[in-house]
Amino acid sequence: MHPFLDDAFLFDWSRLRPGHVEPDIREALRRAQANVEAFKALPPGRLTYDDVLLGLERSTRELSRAWGLVTHLDAVMNSEPLRKAHNALLPEVTAFFTSLTLDPQVWSVIRDYAGTPEAAALTGVRRRFLEETVADFVENGADLPPESKQRLAAINADLASRTQKYSENVLDSTNAWDLFITDEARLRGLPPSALGAARQSATAKGRPEAWRFTLHAPSVFPVLEYAEDEALRREGWEALGQVGLKAPWDNTALVGEILALRQEKARLLGKEHFADFTTARRMAGSGARALAFIEDLGRRVRPRFRQEADELEAFRASRTGEAKRHLHPWEFALWSERMRKELHGFDDEALRPWFPVDGVIGGMFRLFGELFGITVAGRDTVHVDPSTGARTVVRAAEPRIEAEPVPVWHPEVRFYEVRDGARHLGSFYTDWFPRESKRGGAWMNLLRTGGPRPDGTFAPHLGLMCGNFTPPVGGGQALLTHDEVTTVFHEFGHLLHHVLSEVEVESLSGVRVAWDFVELPSQILENWCWEREALDLFARHHQTNEPLPADLFAKLDAASNFRSASACMRQLAFSKLDLDLHLRAEELRGRDLDDHWNGDFAEWQAPTTRRLPAMARRFNHLFSDATGYAAGYYSYKWAEALEADAFTRFLKEGVLNPKTGRELRSRILAKGNSEPAAKLFRDFMGRDLDPEALLVRDGLA
Repeated sequence: MHPFLDDAFLFDWSRLRPGHVEPDIREALRRAQANVEAFKALPPGRLTYDDVLLGLERSTRELSRAWGLVTHLDAVMNSEPLRKAHNALLPEVTAFFTSLTLDPQVWSVIRDYAGTPEAAALTGVRRRFLEETVADFVENGADLPPESKQRLAAINADLASRTQKYSENVLDSTNAWDLFITDEARLRGLPPSALGAARQSATAKGRPEAWRFTLHAPSVFPVLEYAEDEALRREGWEALGQVGLKAPWDNTALVGEILALRQEKARLLGKEHFADFTTARRMAGSGARALAFIEDLGRRVRPRFRQEADELEAFRASRTGEAKRHLHPWEFALWSERMRKELHGFDDEALRPWFPVDGVIGGMFRLFGELFGITVAGRDTVHVDPSTGARTVVRAAEPRIEAEPVPVWHPEVRFYEVRDGARHLGSFYTDWFPRESKRGGAWMNLLRTGGPRPDGTFAPHLGLMCGNFTPPVGGGQALLTHDEVTTVFHEFGHLLHHVLSEVEVESLSGVRVAWDFVELPSQILENWCWEREALDLFARHHQTNEPLPADLFAKLDAASNFRSASACMRQLAFSKLDLDLHLRAEELRGRDLDDHWNGDFAEWQAPTTRRLPAMARRFNHLFSDATGYAAGYYSYKWAEALEADAFTRFLKEGVLNPKTGRELRSRILAKGNSEPAAKLFRDFMGRDLDPEALLVRDGLA
C-alpha cells in the first residue's frame, strides 16, 4: 500500500516511484502527528526515559526514513515527476519538523522529564541524550514567544524551498551545456581515457562520429588540464562559470534571499549572525573563532602561496618564450599539470592502470578490514527497469555472499555487507559514476541507523556512498585517477563512521557529531592513499595485477606536496567566503557577488587576467540545504588539522598496525556523539591537538 513506508531492512527500489511520494509521505505525516499527539498526552507524573526521550525519537522515525528515501532519489534519479512530488511535499515536511521544537506542549513534556529524579540519575550516553535533546529544543526556538515561533516556522519553510530551487538550478544549468567536437585535431593533448569517455558519451546521444564533453567533472576537467587547444579550454572554463548564473537558472537573487533568511533566523534565536548560530555547539564555539582559525592559516600559508603563483607564471613564460604575465583562468590546470610532470615526472593519467575501480574498492575493504577487525563482502544486485520491467542482475565481485540479489535504483549500483565475525554491523550501496539525473560531487548518506538494542541484539546500519568518477569505457573496468581514489577512501571513512557505530541512541549515532568533527573519520582515511604499504594492497594493474612500480610510487611521493599552498589556499578561500557571507550578511546585502569575490578575496586567490564568476552561485555545500555546510565549510580544514595529528600515531606505530586501528575504531568511529568531540580526540591521542601537524604534513612548516 505504501512502499516508502515499508519497514523491511532493504528497499524494493522498483516500487519507489514518484506517484507514491505524495500518498506515502502524507500517510507518514499523519502517523507522525498522531504519535506526537500521544506524546503530548503522557501523564506528567509518570514520565520515563523510554516514553519521553526514546518515545519522541520513535514518533518521527518512520517519516524521517521515508522522506530520506525521497531526497535520496531526488539526488540520484532526478526526474520531472519526482521533482514535482518532492517540491509539493517539502513545505509540509519542513513545517512538521519545525513544529516539534516550537510546540509548547512537546517542550513541556521534555522539560518536565528533565526535572524528574530519574532524569537527574541518568549517566553516560543517556545523560548525553537528555542534554543534547534539551539543547536542540532551546537552540531551535522552544523558548521563543508565540509570534517569534510563527515567524521562525515561516523562515524555515522559505529556506527549504529556496535552497531546493538553488540545488535544482545548479543541476539544470550543469546539464544544459554540452559540446560535440568532430575535428579530432582540437582534442590534441587529451588522454585516451578522456577521449574514450567523450566518444562513448557522444555515441549514447546518437552522434557516434563525434566526441561529447559536459560540465560533469570527469568530462570537463581533463579538457582544462590537458587540451592544447586554448579556445577549447576557454570554452569549458566559461561554461563552468555559467553554472548557477545563466538564465533561467540564475542563483544570484536566491543567494541574497537565503542569506537574509538565515540572518533573520539567527537574530530571532538570539545570535548576532548565522555563523554564531551554527557553531554554538560545535568545536569552534563561535563564528569569530572559526574565522580566526581560517585567517591564521591563511596568513601562514600566503607567502608560499604567492611564491607558487609566481613560479607557475615563470614556468609558463620559460616554456612558451613569452613575457611573464598573470595566467588566464583556463591556463592554471594545464600549466600546473605540465609543471608537475616536468619537475617530478608525475602524470596522474599514468597511474590509472593501477587503479581499476573494483580493485581499489576490494583492496580498500581488505586494508581497513585488517585495521578495524571487520570483513566487507559483496552481494549480487538486481535492477528492474520501471518502464519495461526488464531485470538486470549483476554478480558481485569476490569476496561474495551467496544470497538473493539485492534490489538497486540503477544498474551501476553495487551492494556490500560489513561484519565483525558473525555480527552483521551494516550494509551499504555504492553509486560511483555520473549521469544527468544525478547531482555532482561525492557524498555519503545513511538510510537506517542500527546499533545495540535493549534486548542485547544488534540492529545493522544501512548507508550509501555516491560519486561522479571517470566512467568505464567500452565495457572495461573504470580506471580512476589518484584524486578519485582518495575521494573513494574519504567517503568510506564517513560510511565506516556510520556502520561501526556502537551507540544505542539513534540521534547520537555515527555521523551525527559536531559538524567540525565529522570530517575527521573521512579525511584520515585519505592518508593511506599515499603510503607504500597500503598502496600494495589496492594499487594493482588492471591487467597483470602487478603492484605500483617503485618509480611511479617515487614520483607520486615526490609530487605529494606539489603546489600544496595553492591547494590549501583554495579551501581556505571557500571557507573564508562562507564565513564572510554569514558573518557580514547585513553589511553585504545588495553587494554584487562578482565584486565581492574578485575584490574582497583578491589575496585569497592567485592573480589572473579575468574577473572570475562568483563561486557563491554554484556553491552547493552552502546553499543547497537549509543549513548544510553554511557557516561550516571551515570544518574541512578544522577536521583536517585533527586528522593530520591523529595520523601521526599510525606513522609512529605502523600504518597497518591493527592495534592502533582498533583504537581508532573503538575510541572515535564507534562513539558517534555519545561524548564531546574534544574528549574523543583526547581519548585517542592522549593529549589535545597539535595544530602544527597539518602544516608539517603539507610541507608548509
